Amino acid sequence: MRRRAALLSAGIAAGAVAAGVVTRAVVRHRLAPTAPIGDLPPEDLGMVASFDGTELAVRAAGDVAAPVVILSHGFSLDSSVWCELWPELAREFRVVVFDHRSHGASGTAAHGDLSLRAMGRDIAAVLAATSSERPAVVIGHSMGAVAILAMAEQRPELFGRQIAGVVLIGAASSGLLRGAMGSVTELLRPRLGTFKTAAERVDRLRRFAGSSPVDVSAVVARVTQFGPDAPSHVVDHVVKLAEQTASEVWTDTLPELMEMDLRHAVPRIHVPALVIVGQHDRVTPPAAAVQLAGALPEGRLAVIAGAGHIPMLERPLDLDREMRPFVRDALGGRPPERRRPRQEGAA
Repeated sequence: MRRRAALLSAGIAAGAVAAGVVTRAVVRHRLAPTAPIGDLPPEDLGMVASFDGTELAVRAAGDVAAPVVILSHGFSLDSSVWCELWPELAREFRVVVFDHRSHGASGTAAHGDLSLRAMGRDIAAVLAATSSERPAVVIGHSMGAVAILAMAEQRPELFGRQIAGVVLIGAASSGLLRGAMGSVTELLRPRLGTFKTAAERVDRLRRFAGSSPVDVSAVVARVTQFGPDAPSHVVDHVVKLAEQTASEVWTDTLPELMEMDLRHAVPRIHVPALVIVGQHDRVTPPAAAVQLAGALPEGRLAVIAGAGHIPMLERPLDLDREMRPFVRDALGGRPPERRRPRQEGAA
């Protein structure tokens, strides 16, 4: 029984990492409060009410008359992770960022609904509030990209009518744990405990880690989330964001990410779509990106050399070079250069 419990605990911890979570492992050094790594967009648009009344914190930058780009962040992060990207995009577009429900400055999820489908409807609410008269491109990272797929499942009519294109960074439509977990995935199957139980144990480990004097978290984060050259202050910032995320996000949303299968929604994204993956992404590895790009009706693929799972903080200029021409073309109504996936800038 002890061996079985140990195996399950190892699987839980690995599962959290594979789902895109940056946590403190089991022990960590208590970091000093982390200063923002970059500015948020200057315009505070206040709170946008989602379909169920959940209040979403929204900010913006750029010409109010320009075409709109909406940025959707990943699990246990917030809109600060776009700090290196939004100033570049705002030179040409109206850039809107927001914090997902129960993340960052947004309100707690109404009725405790932290499902991916609720987050997809949150994107639709932000879209309606900020781009009701203009086409937009929606850009999502990790969980934020999966939320775009969930939006396509529920609101396919938005694609083409209001959404002119999508960019999916560090994304997969199913099997999120497969690449990073390998055989360890089997340790999380219901025969040894549900994904919900696994996530609850991860959250307990995360909260327990706050009292430990030893630090291995930055090493764990760097190995699992980042490419080899990620700056230390970036790693520390992402770890700090994960620390501050509400427990219910870990216990409710993490199991959904482990189990999600939105492959049926992918064909509903009948607009130009760019799938971007870091060369060293261990959470959603390049093979998953190739599969997703190939399933999209108008999919393309780009690989960011040297980056891991969070390229907007690791290689923001490279990411901008890949995205901006695509966004420009999508908003200009021109078709993508190729209908089948291709690698751009792969190492």
